[in-house]
Amino acid sequence: MMAAPGQLVFAPLGGVGEIGMNLSVYGLGDPFRRQWLIVDVGVSFAAEEHLPGVDLIFPDIRYLVEERRNLAGIVLTHAHEDHFGALFDLWPQLRVPVYATPFTAALIEAKRQSEPGAPEIEVKIVPLGGRFAVGPFDVELVSMAHSIPESNALIIRTPHGNV
Repeated sequence: MMAAPGQLVFAPLGGVGEIGMNLSVYGLGDPFRRQWLIVDVGVSFAAEEHLPGVDLIFPDIRYLVEERRNLAGIVLTHAHEDHFGALFDLWPQLRVPVYATPFTAALIEAKRQSEPGAPEIEVKIVPLGGRFAVGPFDVELVSMAHSIPESNALIIRTPHGNV
């Protein structure tokens, strides 16, 4: 069997050890030509006393902005704010395709219409249980029980295995 090219890497940029601000990236390829898949672009709600006057906290995407030419796309797992709430604020810096289920896409559009100046983002609609390619990544939606319709886990298939 031939060795898979490059590496598969994972980096959580938010949402680890906390509730909210979910944003993870998966990279595939060698360090100089790696392609990235973003999973979720959420916000966190500031409730801590040490953050007076702060309502929302966004993930730090400076690295992704630097790697913009290598970004394959964004996949949203569901329509909770902690998974898609930062999309309108961060997408203009990234400008990559966004993939979501019909329900999540409808909530994105409803939110856009209620926020003056929000960017128009073309969302590629993926059916429940759908399997699709995002750059070098083979992504499959797996329906999950959750407190909002059309919630999904992902199977991300790569030459290095599945995550």
